[in-house]
Amino acid sequence: MNENVVLTPDRILEVTEDVLRRFGLAKATVVDVARALDVSHGSVYRHFPSKASLREAVAKRWLERVSAPLAEIAESPTPASARLDKWLRALFDAKQKRVAEDPEMFATYQSLAREACKVVKAHKESLIDQVAQILSDGVRQGVFEVSDVKVTAQAVFDATSRFHHPAHSDEWRDPQLAARIDALLALLIKGLETPRKR
Repeated sequence: MNENVVLTPDRILEVTEDVLRRFGLAKATVVDVARALDVSHGSVYRHFPSKASLREAVAKRWLERVSAPLAEIAESPTPASARLDKWLRALFDAKQKRVAEDPEMFATYQSLAREACKVVKAHKESLIDQVAQILSDGVRQGVFEVSDVKVTAQAVFDATSRFHHPAHSDEWRDPQLAARIDALLALLIKGLETPRKR
């Protein structure tokens, strides 16, 4: 055991992800993480005071990987209609890629997300705020007619949940998925546009 190792929260989280991938959520322990880091489990607990806090941090880190690129799209200076379309497609793609490329880890994160309810709630609120930002810009640009930006952003998020909520992941193998997404986004964006833009 090497207690001279410089441990950072990021390093612990990286290794925890590897341990979860190897052992699965049910079997992975803090001792497994410490062993993989070549430190005592007390060293891990100095950064994360409980197994639950470590799991919550892993879930948060995973969700941030989804939301960070989306925030860049939301803040970009492009026209709001095109930006909303791009943002939603990026959200769908991020979730669907994780299922296709690493289904075991995706299932682990689904379980982690259920445990870390506060983290998931904050993630959803952050995404809805990003949609609200795009809608606000669209109202300012004169392309969207929206009376309550926050309520409409929630409605957009809810209306598209079939393409980004993990509960629907079995449906994402549908060969007609791309066409269904195109149809929904065309309808959604047309419904948001001001009458003169329609």
